[in-house]
Amino acid sequence: MKKALSLLLVGAMTLSLAACGNSSKDSAATDSSTTEESTTTEAADTESEGNGGAAFKIGGIGPITGGTAIYGTAVQNGIQIAVDEINAAGGINGYQIEYNFQDDEGDSEKAINAYNTLKDWGMQVLVGTVTSAPCIAVSEETHKDNMFQITPSGTAVECVQYDNAYRMCFSDPTQGTESAKYIGENGLATKVAVIYDSSDVYSTGIYEAFAAEAANQPFEIVSVEAFTADSKTDFSVQVQKSKEAGADLLFMPFYYTEASLVLAECNKQGYEPVFFGCDGMDGILGVENFDVSLAEGLTFLAPFVAKSDDEMVQNFVSKYEADYGETPNQFAADAYDSVYVVKAAIEAAGATPDMSVSDLCDAMVGAMPSVTYDGVTGKSITWTADGEPSKAPLVVQVVNGEYTEL
Repeated sequence: MKKALSLLLVGAMTLSLAACGNSSKDSAATDSSTTEESTTTEAADTESEGNGGAAFKIGGIGPITGGTAIYGTAVQNGIQIAVDEINAAGGINGYQIEYNFQDDEGDSEKAINAYNTLKDWGMQVLVGTVTSAPCIAVSEETHKDNMFQITPSGTAVECVQYDNAYRMCFSDPTQGTESAKYIGENGLATKVAVIYDSSDVYSTGIYEAFAAEAANQPFEIVSVEAFTADSKTDFSVQVQKSKEAGADLLFMPFYYTEASLVLAECNKQGYEPVFFGCDGMDGILGVENFDVSLAEGLTFLAPFVAKSDDEMVQNFVSKYEADYGETPNQFAADAYDSVYVVKAAIEAAGATPDMSVSDLCDAMVGAMPSVTYDGVTGKSITWTADGEPSKAPLVVQVVNGEYTEL
């Protein structure tokens, strides 16, 4: 059964797609993975005390190598911190967590292989996958197996199309709609140009929702230019057409790597619009050999900002920086919260690790309507029956070379 979107967003504000994007981290993640491309908690091979050796087995899937490794590595690390905290505090219903993360390189077929590897390991709950296309593919498998799945960052509508699947992040349509509202309500532009990746479900989904909402806002879309995965290194034509159309704002619903190239091209052509994006911008300040001054003033929606004064956020940021030597981005934060949501659902259901995967899933799904969660990506978060979270977005802007919450 396909689920309808019902995400309720309050106002606009945003993020910490903070500097979790440097290449040294990517290489560190690769070096730290095992020969089987998996990681486990220190307790993964240790039986929980007083429960007959049983433990909840939580799996994770995402890219820790390849072009989107910054996202998968952040998710892997965010899960690890949550698992360590929960185990140290006594586990879930008195049972410890075993954790295993598998690399999918951002590829759907490899994500299926990773899922099967985790099934052979004994996975009972999946936190993943990280990117939308692999998540959609794996959701077909979790649906067949009736396994509880929560994706930290899979934004495509289809990622949570089945009753066993939930998400922690905002959906693509929600990001597009709320971006258009924010631009219009704050008078950021009268003429808007859009550049988007027509080969990517994430980018396309956001653009389509943005265009639909733009009809209700006091600005005009004057230029729409697309690129694909096979043509994402030269943006001279797209930028030129945006400039010639007189657009005073450039909407970029795609990832930070391509965004850095677009900003560089705009600088080359002397084009200085307002730059506005979505959560895929997280990491742009860490792009190797990128002049971060070109991103000054870039604004985007996101669920987390590392510089928040919130005590829970600061505790998480401190632990992440101590463990991994860099500031966590929203992917790490959503992953961290996802594990605590799993914990809340299991505890609300009174579930135990000796239950079958399907019975555990049914119990958790039955408990989700009663879960209200306060985390690092939002407070009083609840979930609708279609798996969508209800929480307020943040608006982030690059100011003096740092992500700053507006």
